[in-house]
Amino acid sequence: MTRKSPHHKGTKAKKASTADLLLTWYDLHRRDLPWRAKPGETADPYRVWLSEIMLQQTTVTAVAPYYRAFLKRWPDVKRLAAAELDEVCGVWAGLGYYSRARNLHRAAQTIAHDHGGRFPQTSAELRALPGIGAYTAGAIAAIAFGEPVAAMDGNAERVVARLHAVEGELPKAKAKLAVLGQALVPDDRPGDFAQALMDLGSGVCISKRPRCEACPLASLCEGRRLGIAATLPRKAAKRARPLKRGAAFVALDRSGAIYLVRRPPTGLLAGMLQPPLSPWDSAFPTHAKALSDAPFTGMWERKPGVVRHGFTHFELELEIYVCCFRGRPNGEGFWLTPPEFASAPVPTVMRKAIGHAVDDDLPLFVGKAG
Repeated sequence: MTRKSPHHKGTKAKKASTADLLLTWYDLHRRDLPWRAKPGETADPYRVWLSEIMLQQTTVTAVAPYYRAFLKRWPDVKRLAAAELDEVCGVWAGLGYYSRARNLHRAAQTIAHDHGGRFPQTSAELRALPGIGAYTAGAIAAIAFGEPVAAMDGNAERVVARLHAVEGELPKAKAKLAVLGQALVPDDRPGDFAQALMDLGSGVCISKRPRCEACPLASLCEGRRLGIAATLPRKAAKRARPLKRGAAFVALDRSGAIYLVRRPPTGLLAGMLQPPLSPWDSAFPTHAKALSDAPFTGMWERKPGVVRHGFTHFELELEIYVCCFRGRPNGEGFWLTPPEFASAPVPTVMRKAIGHAVDDDLPLFVGKAG
């Protein structure tokens, strides 16, 4: 008969103790979120997936209205799959990280066409879908299908790093944290355990000044015992993001319609709509160079100030040029009326540029002619 080592017994006991303490706390303090199943209800894979994609690098507060809008328009994956990509990106506009919207649509089509409208039920199968990585696959598999797999988002990593006093820097420590996190997942209620870790990390084991006095795992926390919990997880210093500059050209007609062009189908803001732009460089273009990049010849006026926007890998500053035309000059783009513009797939940075051009009032330039 094989005897288990004392270390194995200790690990198993800590796993059970951690899960029991955390789930007991979760039953009392769980957040009421629009995509989360009520106690005793079965989680809907579509709602779990939709929310998890939206929550990638985005806060719960920002996501909630977008989630409700998506669910109202496309209540199941087959209807989302049948939607036009422009419509999906239009509803997504303002939420940022627009590749998520494109991958969401592609994944919906894959599920509808290749899986008969039914979600894959394991984390391994879910990872084959567009836009789904290890964390999202784990969250969906655990919450919707009860697979005992870790869902290691930033909140979970913080809790596990402090619980085990992992002092290695992120992102290198991610692999170790994933192993430690997986070792804690119980066979019973793995979905609730995943959501409990998320809730604990977002409300108690927070980045700065963790509320250790309110933590159900305080007695097990090695980081707290050593007095280093607030410093964990440690992160490698971020590189400074380069600054790029350019010009945006906002062309209007007498009715307030706006001339937009479509971005390339791949790369940054792929397939989204925008006003014509100059190339981006380290310096703004001279006035003469900017006018040579304008889509049409006209009386272009440079607006005071600049529009600033941060992307993941660089910062952008745009000078805004505006011109109002009596008619609608022809070009490779197209003209959108204000109602059409409202629902168009125009990313936040370009809406900021247009808002700066017209002082957030599209009819402002009616009557002016270029």
